[in-house]
Amino acid sequence: MLTPEQFLAFLAAAILITASPGPDNLMVLGFGMSRGRRQGMVFGLGCALGCLSHTLLAAVGISGLIAASPMAFGALKVAGGVYLLWLGVQALRSRGAAQVGTVAGPALPLRALFAKGLFANAINPKVVLFFLSFLPQFVIAEHGRVVLQTVQLGLTFTLQAAVLFGALGYFSGSIGQWLQRRPGAPLWLDRIAGMIFIGLGLKLIAGR
Repeated sequence: MLTPEQFLAFLAAAILITASPGPDNLMVLGFGMSRGRRQGMVFGLGCALGCLSHTLLAAVGISGLIAASPMAFGALKVAGGVYLLWLGVQALRSRGAAQVGTVAGPALPLRALFAKGLFANAINPKVVLFFLSFLPQFVIAEHGRVVLQTVQLGLTFTLQAAVLFGALGYFSGSIGQWLQRRPGAPLWLDRIAGMIFIGLGLKLIAGR
């Protein structure tokens, strides 16, 4: 089981990362603003639940590495730390130019919209790489039950993403107008996410 400190540290990082401007949440806002609250919420829920497939892959991969070689797991954590550092630098260099607009294309039924969000997230190789870099640093191998820890972390990430994306879809009109009136807001969100990525990456590498 996750310790309270382990859970809270992961949840705080996950919320800030999920809230930073990115393709998924900007599309949720776009669907909500152009097609209505229900459409934004359903698409966001699909995107969030797509994380479950990445959780499964991460759990199998991490547990396999630990079983095969603790050194290999350590190498994965270092590689993940370098990747997170790179993400952090990219976020800090960003000019916060993300824009929220309408989503073009024909109207889709809610079931198809949910499937679109689910599929788009589940097959995104960048999300796979992110999960393999992000989750291991919160796994404490000495506590045992690595698969259970990884699954719990992945479920935590999925649930908080579902809540945040659902809120984005529901309040899409107000949030979109607020962001458009404050062009500096995405910049500061990128800066916060960048510092989180860099801090986590340094922690991983220094821990070795």
